[in-house]
Amino acid sequence: MTSPNGLVCFTNCLLPLEDGSLVEKDLWIDERRGVILDAQRTFFTRKERPARVINLEGNILSPGFMDIQINGAYGFDFSVYNGDDEAYRQGMKVVAERIVETGVTSLVPTIITQEKSLYPRILHLLRPYTAPKSATLLGWHAEGPFIQLAKRGAHASQFLVTARERFASFEAVYGADNLADKEDWLMADGSGIDGVGVRIITAAPEIDGVMHTVNEVVKRGVVFSIGHSIATTDIATHAVQQGARLITHLFNAMPQLHHRDPSIIGLLGASPHLATPAFPPFSTTPHSRSGSIGRRISLKGPQSPKATSEAFDDLETPPQTPLLKATPTDLPLVKGKSAGVERPFYEMIVDGIHSHPNSVRLAYSSYPEGCILITDAMKILDPNLKDGPHEWRDGKRFIKEGDKLYLEGTDTLAGSVVTLDKCVRNFSSFTGCSLGEAIKCATYNPAKCLGIENKKGTLRPGADADLVVLDRKGNVLSTWVKGQEAWTRT
Repeated sequence: MTSPNGLVCFTNCLLPLEDGSLVEKDLWIDERRGVILDAQRTFFTRKERPARVINLEGNILSPGFMDIQINGAYGFDFSVYNGDDEAYRQGMKVVAERIVETGVTSLVPTIITQEKSLYPRILHLLRPYTAPKSATLLGWHAEGPFIQLAKRGAHASQFLVTARERFASFEAVYGADNLADKEDWLMADGSGIDGVGVRIITAAPEIDGVMHTVNEVVKRGVVFSIGHSIATTDIATHAVQQGARLITHLFNAMPQLHHRDPSIIGLLGASPHLATPAFPPFSTTPHSRSGSIGRRISLKGPQSPKATSEAFDDLETPPQTPLLKATPTDLPLVKGKSAGVERPFYEMIVDGIHSHPNSVRLAYSSYPEGCILITDAMKILDPNLKDGPHEWRDGKRFIKEGDKLYLEGTDTLAGSVVTLDKCVRNFSSFTGCSLGEAIKCATYNPAKCLGIENKKGTLRPGADADLVVLDRKGNVLSTWVKGQEAWTRT
């Protein structure tokens, strides 16, 4: 059913605002242009009301969910390319069409560490993709290969590399064209349009040469995310000062919190005392197998440690004296006026497995404005999939047990199979926050991190009419993309 004049009004609903509150208010959209409208301005300009009115019976009308770290779904793995471009695009299309049942209307496909020659082609194929009644693929997220061996998780150790040539090393791996200032969007009909796609790179700043690339990567419009790393607080802080904007799956694949060196996790409580540190120069000596900078580390067991759960520390990280020295300044006299390091956004997989509910609540309480919910889901993400063994790649298999996913024969967590709508429900339950506040972590916060909150993740006039209707328990009832109903619960 369509509206004769293109105007649609959703009424009797609760709208999540950008501060996390829920308000009872109507929402107007233009289904022909696929955008959200300013109801008052539209009425006085066009002198007409919506010809179609949808009564949501007191349910929630939210911006569509955004998943900025997802490895695959519905049988397709974004990291697997067999030389057939059309087959790869078809896999992208399947994910985009089906994932709307989970309330996701935008996603950033993630590829994990792999053989160097595959990156340029896969990243080119992962240009932003949009099609009617399907989730929008916003670009790409390259998780690796500039990551720490000891925190590699399920990443293949033989493909890890350093960045001795600094930004040139990044261009050599990802392809210079994929790191250009702009790239075309890919339309469903195969045509392209000019635009800026979303690009994220997860790297470990302590790896030789990586810190020197952060500023240049950010200049190219790429979000630099700290992850799979053993960076000390000093190194992590310096990376943020260079432009790092995000932390990849907080708590997982990083040292755990220690009161004398809180490492990457400590960025959530970045102290104003460290606003102007004098950071020691980085070593340019050859990179050791461990990838450490400026200190020795001790690995348990053999040189190449057995990978265990990403949630635990494979590494002995003894307390150390901080290297940062703050420049003395006047103390603030007005509450909230002290200048400090800008805290980065941080991702969390809220499946109850990757992070304990208490840890989730602790992080959120520390810095609610930076929280982003992700799935980190693998190709077997499918709400209807049964438990048991499932094929992965390279002859390996996953074992699925509810929302838990690990590599067969190990206890290594290998991403997840949790859906983003379930993460939202879990998050509200774990933290005690309102459903509106939980929705914000899957909509507005990721959009703001990526700098696209004027188009995605909000209900602002002019934004894309990507919407999800939820009942008051957070269950998805229907999903709308660009003003068109893409899925509804039967």
